[in-house]
Amino acid sequence: MGQAWGFGGHGGPEVQEFFERPDPVPERDEVLIRVDVAGVNPLDHLLRSGPVPGLGGGRPFPRVLGMEAAGTVLARGADVDGLEVGDAVFGFALTGGGTYAETTVLSAPNTARIPAGLSATAAATLPVAGTTAVDVLDQLDLPPGAAILVNGVGGGVGLAVAGLAAARGLRVTGTGSAAKRDRAEALGVRFIDYAAGDVAAAARERVPDGFDGIVDLVGGAPLRTVAPLARRPGDVIAVGDASVRDLGGRFVERRLDRENLERSARLALDGALAPVISAIHPLSDAPAALATVENGHASGKVVIKVS
Repeated sequence: MGQAWGFGGHGGPEVQEFFERPDPVPERDEVLIRVDVAGVNPLDHLLRSGPVPGLGGGRPFPRVLGMEAAGTVLARGADVDGLEVGDAVFGFALTGGGTYAETTVLSAPNTARIPAGLSATAAATLPVAGTTAVDVLDQLDLPPGAAILVNGVGGGVGLAVAGLAAARGLRVTGTGSAAKRDRAEALGVRFIDYAAGDVAAAARERVPDGFDGIVDLVGGAPLRTVAPLARRPGDVIAVGDASVRDLGGRFVERRLDRENLERSARLALDGALAPVISAIHPLSDAPAALATVENGHASGKVVIKVS
């Protein structure tokens, strides 16, 4: 039996609970891992709040929170290739196993080995934030010197996008709350405090000719505020709000496979995709870790150190 933190039904933080569970048994295309570090993401509290089509795996309650982790392979399913017992790995728990736990199962096609020189803590930040940054910038495909706006730059994904964009030679402007200014500016971001005045006017002042690309991580009204700042509607890519298509923009095409994980890890080793970790919590403090992300107060990536 191992400890896990999850939720006994859909709802708010009041449905969250610690509980004991036996080690999951990996299916044919899964690996069982001892969790070292779990990443915390907004999708975690969204899954707790209500059903998300295609995610959750139809597992009974209580369910474990979390969808990304790094750890050590303890067992593997019959059809798993390229991963062995004892390997240090990182990846996604896409079938609903959850990662805020001492052990969990990861989807083998969406799991990769951690390369030498990369810590488990850094690796645990890459499945969501790292691969998202790679995906949006690949899909924009901007040349060095191009101007990009990251709307909502202060969180884990936003800072990953900003850091990788700067490494590619792009001129990065970002919007966020004042509390997130320092971490963004440390990456070379020209920061706009969205509470300090007219965001669109401030952005136009910095880039009068319009942005070559916009990455939106906020959605809703803030997306509609910044979308006209792009030179072309198709240069706007949203990560969370599919209504961007109504504006002529694009919704990110996610690649969660092992190849993209390995690529993100190489970029992290090279320093182009340096994880910005704002807090490391023990498993016993998982409620506070998720609350920070759910309340929008995280500046960078929040992780849970399990073992």
